[in-house]
Amino acid sequence: MATGKLIVFVCILVLFLVLLKTRLSSCQQFAIPFQQPSHCGSEKYFDISSLSCVQCGINQVRSVSGTSCVCQVSHRVVSSNGGAITCQKCPADSKPGVTQDGFDCIRCPRGLNAEGKCQCPPGSILVERSRNGLLLDEGICETCNGTEPSFAVPNLFGDRCVRCQETYINTTNSCECGQTNMPAGGLCFPQNNLPTTVVSVINYAQLAISVQSVWFAKNMQAVAAACLIYSNLTACQALGNMCVMNLNSLSSVNNDACGLFNTIYRSTAALGSVQMISFWRANLPWLYYGDQTGLASRVLFTESFPASFSFKGAAQNTNIQFTAAVYNVKGNFLKWQNVKGGTLQLCPDTVIRLNAAYRFGTTYRQSCQIPLSKILTDFPEPIFYDIYMDFSSGSGQKSLWAVPVRNLNLQYNGQFVNQGDNLNNWYLTRRIFLVDTLSGRENTLANQPKVIRVATKITISIQLEPNTRKGAIKTPLMTVSYTDILVSDPDTQSVSVSFSVDYEMNQSEAQIQTDIALGVLGGMAALYSLLKTASWKRQVGSPLIDLQAQLFVTVLLPLNVQEKRFVTYVGCAFTLKAVQFLHKIISQLSIDIFFIDWERPRGKVLKTAEGNGDIKSAPAPVSIWRTYFVANEWNELQTIRKISPVFQIFAVLFFLEVVGFSNLALMDPSSDLRRDPQSYQAPWNLILRYGVATSMWLVIGFLQVIFFTVFYERFVEDKIRQFVDLCSMSNISLLLFSNRCFGYYIHGRSVHGHADTNMEEMNLNLKREAENLCGQRGLLPNTDIQTFQVSITNKMRLQYDRIREPLSRITGPSRLLDSSANPFEQSTKAYHTMNKFLGSFIDHAHREMDYIVKDKLLMERVLGMEFIEPMEKSLFYNDDSHSFSDVLYYGNEATLLIFDTLFFCIVDIGTQDFVLAAVLTYVQQKVFQLIRNATGRKNLASKTLVDERFLI
Repeated sequence: MATGKLIVFVCILVLFLVLLKTRLSSCQQFAIPFQQPSHCGSEKYFDISSLSCVQCGINQVRSVSGTSCVCQVSHRVVSSNGGAITCQKCPADSKPGVTQDGFDCIRCPRGLNAEGKCQCPPGSILVERSRNGLLLDEGICETCNGTEPSFAVPNLFGDRCVRCQETYINTTNSCECGQTNMPAGGLCFPQNNLPTTVVSVINYAQLAISVQSVWFAKNMQAVAAACLIYSNLTACQALGNMCVMNLNSLSSVNNDACGLFNTIYRSTAALGSVQMISFWRANLPWLYYGDQTGLASRVLFTESFPASFSFKGAAQNTNIQFTAAVYNVKGNFLKWQNVKGGTLQLCPDTVIRLNAAYRFGTTYRQSCQIPLSKILTDFPEPIFYDIYMDFSSGSGQKSLWAVPVRNLNLQYNGQFVNQGDNLNNWYLTRRIFLVDTLSGRENTLANQPKVIRVATKITISIQLEPNTRKGAIKTPLMTVSYTDILVSDPDTQSVSVSFSVDYEMNQSEAQIQTDIALGVLGGMAALYSLLKTASWKRQVGSPLIDLQAQLFVTVLLPLNVQEKRFVTYVGCAFTLKAVQFLHKIISQLSIDIFFIDWERPRGKVLKTAEGNGDIKSAPAPVSIWRTYFVANEWNELQTIRKISPVFQIFAVLFFLEVVGFSNLALMDPSSDLRRDPQSYQAPWNLILRYGVATSMWLVIGFLQVIFFTVFYERFVEDKIRQFVDLCSMSNISLLLFSNRCFGYYIHGRSVHGHADTNMEEMNLNLKREAENLCGQRGLLPNTDIQTFQVSITNKMRLQYDRIREPLSRITGPSRLLDSSANPFEQSTKAYHTMNKFLGSFIDHAHREMDYIVKDKLLMERVLGMEFIEPMEKSLFYNDDSHSFSDVLYYGNEATLLIFDTLFFCIVDIGTQDFVLAAVLTYVQQKVFQLIRNATGRKNLASKTLVDERFLI
């Protein structure tokens, strides 16, 4: 019984373990350990199928690649099926060596090498099989005949004799170079004027390190000698490439790459030049535009490119055709290649966007970050380019125009001569490369480079021919800047690269014109400021000018090179316009204003006298509601404008962003408003962007002003003229002073005598006025002019201030208040006193403070100032244009429109975002409108003695 229970328990335990193992297996996440070939050691290889280390078989070791196994030394291959192999040890007594193919054992005539295979002395080859493939019992060392006529030496694998290199035969008539000659790079050269040693060290100035370049050490002396002695074209190109890899730098050292090149250049002067170019020596690549100072300016500006560009018409030509002669690092010519499609652009992009760089007039900008691992993969060795620009000659044949290169990293005697702005110090070159991953390799070419060089910034500058309208250009200039990069971890490192095309022109004439414009406009502004200051001094009653006038000018120069200066001009213009705008608001918020009520009592009322209870008759009170009503209407007029700000903003955004006028500010020659989103978008030009935005804002604003002035105010409503009519119907006049002794007067005295009446009498009055059965509304008899500009005397102003003095005490410091006085009573008394005084003044009741009415002279209207200063009598100038709106937003639309325009443009210049600029412009409009309304209401209540609670 116990045994049966034990058996059941064991079965259940086994079943549980099986289920547990199955459960664990089903929970695996398909994860494998990470292993590399270097992790496998010498007795294991890396299985590329299982991605793991697998033990090699008996008598086997890991291969050099690490992905297979090979037989141990002195072991031959018994069988091999392309995967697994079987190895067997060779008998050490009879046939200890292994054949070259590894499948047989053999007896060696001269012993074994480190790999367990037969070896022969230099100049001999090893023979292991007969001509029909039968294995020999013992290998044979056959000596190659190195004399005439055979001139044979062992080949690279040592299994056959081949003819030795031709330079050995030419130099010594044998396959030996001899002690008096110079072997280099597998070649033999006789003694020549080249240095016997070469500098194969590459100095990386940016990193302050040096690298012993294995490529230079192996090849530089050989290619230099082959170029000089045998005029080997490929060798000369390879030597030129080495000089370019050394950044074309020149120094007193004559055994580096550029030193050797220039030595050969000078020693081959007798060979002459090619292509009629003095800098291009026969058999040599064209690397420099000479080695004299001052040549750069002659190369760039002496001759013009022999073709013109046009955007329209039969001669339309907008494509810039660059063609490159392409060479590999060994000096072989590869092909002629059109640079379109990203040949010179390291950043990946669509073909359309890449090719946009070569559309004439399009300022091109491209930049990106490229992983270092991608650069090492895509550029195992450098490719070299000689850049030319295509054009058609007179016969229609395609010709090429060389494009000079300004290498910013070129050093002349240790100085970076090309980094300054002085053209006379520049040394222009020809050949460029994009990436050099070869010269920075040490020890062996299979090693990863220690340092690489990348052309991180390439700029093509095209300068327009001055004083011509034929689309002619000077010789284009390519500027290249290289960056030295120390390779540490390619998977995490990256490189910032850029490519650009710029267009320039001589700005000297434009600068002169700008200076003239600034001088003329500045002088006119100063003169106008003096006139306005003199006018203001008269209006405030001050006899002296005690401050200097301020002036500002703006200038538009739609040229890219003037952007910084132009932005400064715009910033100054905005600052000064903002000062003017704030000054106008502050002035409007401090005006003196009063409503003169002409209404007189109609009858009398009985009134109980205070104290004794006696009943007396008194004039019937005049209703204040007409004054409140007119004051409210004036309050509503304070911020109305001749345009709709909301419509202005939406219309500007619609035309800029929806219609596409903003595309006109791109630095390209296209006038299309719609652009393909897949095509390249040129950078914004701040001057053009400002011009487009300003033009759009001002044109839409001007059209709005025309619409409101010509149509809306004439056929819908004109609030300014309606206010004047309201004053007349309300029997209330308005007198306001924008300055101490200057202001405006609206004559609202009713021709009907009374305005405080019922509806029936009001309609009757309007009918009589329409039928000309009553007098006219004008201040003077038989005139209709109701609005005037007022220039008052100092005596009149002093009396005005004297009446308002008690009110100033009320709103002033508490120490000046009279505790016994009732502020409300003082305010009421001051109101009635002021109303009576101003009414009597208008009625000519004060001989010592009288006035005359006249028209302004034409020049007074044009200059905006009064020539006559009021001394004994005040002056009322007839004003048909309702210029009292100058104390409102309405009369300052030009200032508001220009301020909004400059604000919009300043924000856009800083952010290059029209939408954000529009939003912030709307916000500032609303903020200033709220400030103007709130503060203007308080000033209105304070100056007119109307309780602020009634201003709604």
